[in-house]
Order: sequence, then structure tokens, then C-alpha cells
Amino acid sequence: MPRRKRPYWEEWTDEELLEVRICDLELDLDQTWLAERRDALYASLERRGFRFRPHMWLSNDWFTPDGVPGFAIPFYITHPRLAQLEKSRAKLVEGATRDECLAIMRHETGHALMNAYRIHWRRNWQKRFGKSTQKYPKYYRPNPASRQYVQHLRMFYAQSHPTEDFAETFAVWLQSAQGAWRKRYGGWPALKKLEMVDELMAELMKKRPPVRSTAKVDPVQNLRVTLEEFWDEREKASLSRYPAVYDGDLLKIFSNDPAHRHHPLASTFLRENRAEIRRLVAHCTGEFNYLLEQVLDEMIGRSRELKLRAVGRANRLRIEFAIVLTANTLHFHYSRRNWVEL
Repeated sequence: MPRRKRPYWEEWTDEELLEVRICDLELDLDQTWLAERRDALYASLERRGFRFRPHMWLSNDWFTPDGVPGFAIPFYITHPRLAQLEKSRAKLVEGATRDECLAIMRHETGHALMNAYRIHWRRNWQKRFGKSTQKYPKYYRPNPASRQYVQHLRMFYAQSHPTEDFAETFAVWLQSAQGAWRKRYGGWPALKKLEMVDELMAELMKKRPPVRSTAKVDPVQNLRVTLEEFWDEREKASLSRYPAVYDGDLLKIFSNDPAHRHHPLASTFLRENRAEIRRLVAHCTGEFNYLLEQVLDEMIGRSRELKLRAVGRANRLRIEFAIVLTANTLHFHYSRRNWVEL
């Protein structure tokens, strides 16, 4: 394998890097670790006997455009320096690990395959999964105990929309041998969906797809905003999406006094300590971890919006926050706020 070229900006400071336009990063998917993940996905499709291969390109996020038999991959997971910046500006970096990247690629392949063969036009598909034209909700309410859906990506994503249900079901089918998924989902209503996918793929895998477009929506070469502008625009788009209901509790623990501006951000403190805080609350309450994740995400986001600072001993802050997190998780559980944003 030829040695990959090191990017010219690899040793630059964050301040210098943020001034670079995305299109000027000179990113090439073939010159990143993602090429190996792409090849692993293609190998799994070949083992199954598929003629179909989704095309991929670098863009500003993970997405499969309507009618396109391929999908985009976020540019910021191509290199550790960019992933580091993404993590500093967001809660997590989706697809930054080898396993998670391949899992998302399997999911997006389900969408791309649906477009390539127009699977969502079939009556039997609509009967099993629902209408693909159903409007995407802003929020969805997952039921972690449901056996109507497979479990692949986090937050029970199959429950959000019929097309996501199919993409998740396809990903599970592609990932494991028939015996494995039959055993894993034996007795679940979701098994019927897997069996339908199994029959459908047997029919389609040798056929040439009717839709063979190689269109690329918003490729990195066309993204002319700087990294700073990219993250600023995304943060503005999500501004005030976190509820103010947490303000009173957060202000009892953290400070908004300008005199404390040199102390660590409360959002940074909470991200660094979330595993320990979550463990404490889960141990005491028995709440599902996904519920704690939802409330934690909202409280961290709101503390970031308020620019709160963590002042005082870390152990005291962790304990005090665990107490209010417990109360808010219970409220979240028994109110309509038990919904996940798409």
C-alpha cells in the first residue's frame, strides 16, 4: 500500500487551522483511513454476492441524498486533528472509530441501496416498514424495550422513521450471518423484517440497479467556508435548542460570574466527568443509560449556551450535579420530554 501523504496543515495550531477553508484542506478519501473502511464494506457486499457498490464522497456530515445510490462522509473524521476540533465544538464525533465508522457505513448503504433499487416503492416494503414519504419528525420517542425494531446504531435509531428502520435492519442483516441474526432476534417481531430483507436481497443482489447516478451533493471541493465558519454556523443552527428548564439547577452548581472566566467551562467539566456521573446516577436510580444520556446532553448543551464555569472542588461538583441529574432524569422519564431530537 502506498504511503499516505501527510497534510500540510497537520502541525498547525487550532487558530491557524480554523482559518483554512474546507475546500483548501486538500482532502482525498483514498488518502485517509476511511479507504480501508470503505474496502471492508465492499468486501462484505462481495461476500454476500452483491453487484451493487455505493459510491462515497467527503462532505460536511453523514447523509444519503434522496435518489442517490451513494452517501457522504464528514470531512472531520479524515484526520485526528480535524476530529479533535470537532470534539471540542460538539458532544461527540460520529464515526471516528473503526467499528463505529463501519457500522454507520452499513446503515448508509441501506439508504443507498433503497435508492438504487427503488425498494421503498414496493407495496410489501411499505406494508412492513411504512411509507418512506412520512415526514421526518423533529423528535422521536424511543422505547428501549421494544422488540419491533433491530438495534444497531445508538439511541434506538430504527424507531425514528420507516427509512431508518429499513437501513438499520439492512445493516444488521449485512453485519451478521443468517444464523446469528436469527438467533439474536428469535421471538422478536423485528425478525419478520430481517426475513423480508433476506428474501429481498436474494432477489436483488445479482441484478443491476436501475438507478446508477454518481452524483455527489456538497462535496468538500465545493465547501468554501472556513473551519471556523463551518462550526460557528452549525452552533448557530442549534442555538437555544436546549431547554431553559435546567437553568435554575445549573446556576446553583456552576457560575456565570465574569470573575470566574478563567475557570474551566462547566460543559467541558461535565463531558470529562460524564461517565462517572452517569455511573453514580444509574447505580442509585436504575434508570436506563440512554435516558441519562439524553438529559446529560441537554444539560451539557445548556451549560455551554450559558457559558457557565466549574468553580470549586471536582468531587463536590460531581456529587451535586449527580443529584440534580437524578431529579431531572425522573422528570424526563415521566413527562413528554422523553423524546430524542433527530
